[in-house]
Amino acid sequence: MDVLVESTRGFEKDLAKLSEDEKATAIQKINDCASLFPTQKADVYRKLRRLPLLSYLNGYESSLYTLRVSQKLRVILAVDEDPIFGQVIFTLFRVVKRDDLDKAYKGVAESLYQELVHDNQEIAQIP
Repeated sequence: MDVLVESTRGFEKDLAKLSEDEKATAIQKINDCASLFPTQKADVYRKLRRLPLLSYLNGYESSLYTLRVSQKLRVILAVDEDPIFGQVIFTLFRVVKRDDLDKAYKGVAESLYQELVHDNQEIAQIP
């Protein structure tokens, strides 16, 4: 199984603001998860905390998770398993202080699921 790690512009900007030690720790934690995934998938999922979907997206399951980097830092990421191509993709969205997690998550979720939200609003407006 191939493991791909992709980072977004938001993640890169957040990473640039961290100290060298924080950067190294974050990258090491992400790499640890990525390297363990093919052989110890259950252990990797135990390290991740699934973030709940926004309430207006009933019936869908989020692929957004947080990874605890340190007492203060969290990474918001998506884990997408693709059995057809035999790969898993870790998409890194943000790395934030724990106190900023809810706000950052809301922004990521809204941008990811805005098409779904738009579709649900159109359905709700149909008489």
